Amino acid sequence: MERDAIDRVLGPPDSLWSGAVERSAVDDHVAYGGFRSSQERRHLLLPALHAVQSDVGWVSHGALNYISERVPVSPAEAFGVATFYDLIATEERPARVAHICDDIACKAAGIDDVLADLTERLGESGTTIGSGMWRRSPCLGQCEKGSAAFVQVAGGDDVSVAPVSVDQVIEILSVDEPTSHVTPTSPVIGTSLLNIDTASLESFQNEGGYTALSRALALGPDRILDDITASGLRGRGGAAFPAGIKWNAVANETGTKYVICNADESEPGTFKDRVLMESNPFGLIEALTIAGYAVGASTGYIYIRGEYPIAHSRLSSALDSARQAGFLGADVAQGGFAFDIELRKGAGAYICGEETALFNSIEGFRGEPRQKPPFPTQAGLFGRPTLVNNVESLMNVPAIVLNGGEAFAAIGTEESKGPKLFCLSGNVGRPGVYEVPFGATTRDLIDLAGGIDGDLGAILIGGAAGAFITENDLDLPLTFEDTRAHNIGLGSGVVLVFNTDTNMDDIVARIAEFFAEESCGLCVPCRAGTVRQKETLIRLRTGGTDTATELNLLSDLDHVLREASICGLGQAASAAVQSAISIGLIGEPA
Repeated sequence: MERDAIDRVLGPPDSLWSGAVERSAVDDHVAYGGFRSSQERRHLLLPALHAVQSDVGWVSHGALNYISERVPVSPAEAFGVATFYDLIATEERPARVAHICDDIACKAAGIDDVLADLTERLGESGTTIGSGMWRRSPCLGQCEKGSAAFVQVAGGDDVSVAPVSVDQVIEILSVDEPTSHVTPTSPVIGTSLLNIDTASLESFQNEGGYTALSRALALGPDRILDDITASGLRGRGGAAFPAGIKWNAVANETGTKYVICNADESEPGTFKDRVLMESNPFGLIEALTIAGYAVGASTGYIYIRGEYPIAHSRLSSALDSARQAGFLGADVAQGGFAFDIELRKGAGAYICGEETALFNSIEGFRGEPRQKPPFPTQAGLFGRPTLVNNVESLMNVPAIVLNGGEAFAAIGTEESKGPKLFCLSGNVGRPGVYEVPFGATTRDLIDLAGGIDGDLGAILIGGAAGAFITENDLDLPLTFEDTRAHNIGLGSGVVLVFNTDTNMDDIVARIAEFFAEESCGLCVPCRAGTVRQKETLIRLRTGGTDTATELNLLSDLDHVLREASICGLGQAASAAVQSAISIGLIGEPA
């Protein structure tokens, strides 16, 4: 079964050199392997691991050895990649594993009671029950639902259940074929991104889909680049880098280029990209196609989070439909432009949301970040110039192409242009995705979401890598410039509300635990610093220690993490903790 799964990805082996069981005529004349061969096929390593995991439920040493022959890489390298990802198991486990979110948004909604009940009825996290087990999990990107489960099913389709109850978990672990059951998100309809819900190519075109691509082909790459620059669009994934600079930098390079949609949305409290992909997969495909045309790339990738089975299924189906209709392939929309998109699935590693770690993951290496420079626009995927934008950033592109960059720039503020999606979750009346022009305040968004459920304790802006604010900051405009002036990162658009019933010590400790778990371990400041931060917070919570000494240690750790970590994970790992200290949320022993 394992060999069949691997061969489904890599094709059947044609010689003993590539893993065949029997000798063939090729073996008498040709020897396969070597550095060049391994580089050409290594990018298939993660898809091969996924295939075995999906079919069998875990990846045995025998499967790793066979993958090593087929790719080829050394068995040690294959094992190193497999063990990097949380969703790839290298030790035997049950055929069905239910990952239950215990992260900060679900904690605000009361998931601890569900987890306590699960523990009482089924045993501790990781306990095998018949043919299944349950495990605690970091954020699953279903934050507006209050609770969530992601279920890996060997020999079947992975499923999501949100919200999830204890009885549902028990049923999932016992039935033959569990199915997804996710309450639909009901976002407030905004100006451009959330007004299409299309299940087919025909319905997408009836709503005006692919008119932007036709317009782009008529305008030509230079005009598109001018409009992207004039729009003032900045990245919506957290870095807020000007899209025009990035697009032009890739366009000015020569040779093979790539465009990538970073859909590995894993920031706790963030779920907007999931909503966009589930509701409008063709819109994302059209936007990425326009990006490829504008910068001169013939290949695109969508790197989607492994815990998003519904979005993955809808995108896969949409890509097939787009190819059949001629919107992808050798002659896109009969415009003389060759472009296609490959869908790649992550495997449970938050760090792969960092663009260079994402490159390594696609290429078949451990998802560790690279040193910069060189920057991705010069040497990105496979060492070639690469444009990377997240889902929300790309979904603004069709409107810019159709209406012009100036029209987009007229929305919002001087430095923050266009509409913005915000993820409202926690203790609010109507959690969901809300689209407003830049310049709206936290108070505006909470009012749209039905107000606070209870009395306000604190609000987390920007996710685990963001900062806490209090009621004194409710009227702060949520723009890049205003939040920057207050030392708050707008991040990916998280607005996570906690009422006074929430144990904020638990929330801050969970954030620290998240970063300690998700650090890739490549650099010492992050590998050691995130663990020391978690341990220090544990000591503060349990008492019996000098508070001032521990707070000074946290301050020192913050400095080292920010100044010495290689990538944004380590550099932001202490931000929320320090903001919690600054506003008095933590600091006193329990």
